[in-house]
Amino acid sequence: MRTLRFAIVAAALVAGFAHASPTEPRVGADYTVLASPQPTQTVGKKVEVVEFFAYHCGACNAFEPTLVNWVKKQGDNIVMRRIPLPFQGPSDPEARLFLTLDAMGKLEEYHHRVFRAVHVERKRLLKDDDIIAWATSNGLDKAKFMEAWNSFGVQTKLKRLPQIAEAYKASSTPTVVIDGKYVVSPASVAQANKIQDVGQLMQATGQVLDALVAQAAKTK
Repeated sequence: MRTLRFAIVAAALVAGFAHASPTEPRVGADYTVLASPQPTQTVGKKVEVVEFFAYHCGACNAFEPTLVNWVKKQGDNIVMRRIPLPFQGPSDPEARLFLTLDAMGKLEEYHHRVFRAVHVERKRLLKDDDIIAWATSNGLDKAKFMEAWNSFGVQTKLKRLPQIAEAYKASSTPTVVIDGKYVVSPASVAQANKIQDVGQLMQATGQVLDALVAQAAKTK
């Protein structure tokens, strides 16, 4: 009888674990923790949120509207940083485009345009010449763009990206790191919660991010 009762309790615990809510994310399932937490760039009680992404990444494009709305909802609770993952190495053209737009003060205006160009207009922006042609045909002054594109600041940041990605153990996109230590992605949330519907996945990912920001805020 004792064995039977134990089996029933164990089965109940397993069932409860399998159907746990993303509002109470599980380490090792919904998210992981970096063995070596990275320093953050925030002060006070704000929580740093870093997204590793790539413009050609279909999952990043699908996640972008959810992430934008989530950042707006969080408001002053967080500070958001985006870091392009240099899949093509230390001279990655997509990452260089991101850094160039940022240096020009055009990132907010053009970030969504790049996603649209790649995923809606089907532009291939994986080479320097293609990116430069696209940028100058979409309203950016060529001389100013090339000045930023070749600038020491952009080149320096570009060369450091592989080291940053390695420090955060970021090897896929999109990957979100909260408070320099909590690592989560839509893929991890989908796998942990057996979610196949995209709408449900985006909602669940937002819930996991909410919970981790709240968890990080308690230590501020």
